[in-house]
Amino acid sequence: MPSAAGAFAESVRADAAGWDRHGGVPDEVVRAVAGAGFLAPDVPARYGGRDWSPTEVGRLCEDFGGVCSALRALVTVQGMVAAAVLRWGDAGQRARWLPALTSGERLAGFAATEAGAGSDLAAVGTTLDAGRLRGDKRWVTFGGLADVFLVLASQDGLPVTALVDARQPGVSVEPVTGQLGMRAARIAHVRFDDVPVADVLAPPGFGLTHVVGTALDHGRFTVAWGCAGMARACLDRTVEHVASRAQGGTPLSSHQAVRAVLGRCLVEVRAAHGLCAHAAALRERGDPAALAETLLAKYAAARAASVVAEHSVRLHGAAGVDADSAVGRFHRDAAVMRIIEGADEVAEQHLGGYALRGRP
Repeated sequence: MPSAAGAFAESVRADAAGWDRHGGVPDEVVRAVAGAGFLAPDVPARYGGRDWSPTEVGRLCEDFGGVCSALRALVTVQGMVAAAVLRWGDAGQRARWLPALTSGERLAGFAATEAGAGSDLAAVGTTLDAGRLRGDKRWVTFGGLADVFLVLASQDGLPVTALVDARQPGVSVEPVTGQLGMRAARIAHVRFDDVPVADVLAPPGFGLTHVVGTALDHGRFTVAWGCAGMARACLDRTVEHVASRAQGGTPLSSHQAVRAVLGRCLVEVRAAHGLCAHAAALRERGDPAALAETLLAKYAAARAASVVAEHSVRLHGAAGVDADSAVGRFHRDAAVMRIIEGADEVAEQHLGGYALRGRP
């Protein structure tokens, strides 16, 4: 019996290629995701959430990731902002923003990256002075649809975060199209030109390590599960393909080289899922190692999605590079997964330190 999330994902699977081709998850699909209760479902029920466990959120993202990375990204970014508000907002901010986020009444964007501050978020040039926000943010997922942005800025030399209404005067949004992957994620560059700010989240100095840290941890967790779903979907499609195609009168699945590739892909898929499940279990019991194990799961699952998708494209042959090829789309999206929420090279540095502490 498929889960509600799995059933929803299957109902839109045939549409995902069109979303990618036309550059956006349709508004009505976004509304349907919200109406089904899939936005920030781990938020407590008193704020409109569903009290879902990390494992339940993970499985949702696994199901969505196996159909469309942009659909999973919608859940990710809404969850990132909600997690930051839940952990660091005051009582008034939680009461004001969380019900709007869980219901989908307000769609969120996470605005941290800048032209000169990608992996090094401490280098942001956006400023918040005298209650006015000035700066440019890039690659904001669902920024083209967002009603509110969680913005990382600097105030008197200290990192600070603010919730900014997208309808405020001075907010301008530039849609991004034609990028390598995540083409349906309504990505945008956003400019803040002397925008008045009323909602600062946590005191200055807490913006990066605490507020953004909370958001990124939640993001890595959901991206990891989405990548595990992407890898699984690629393997499933490839198994179906090689079982139904012949070369020189011999089924592709009979070739030893093909079976060896499938075996390697199966290991990647199972390992990614296992690491995601392990991270979820640690999060559920509040284990301090959950933070590092979530980063480990995201790193491994993103690499698994990339490896399995590449093999899938190759085994599909010409069909793998067709404009509407699902495995081709996953191959492009997987490249992006190895950059967002901490690029591979940055993650390796942190994981190396984790290894030296003897926690693996």
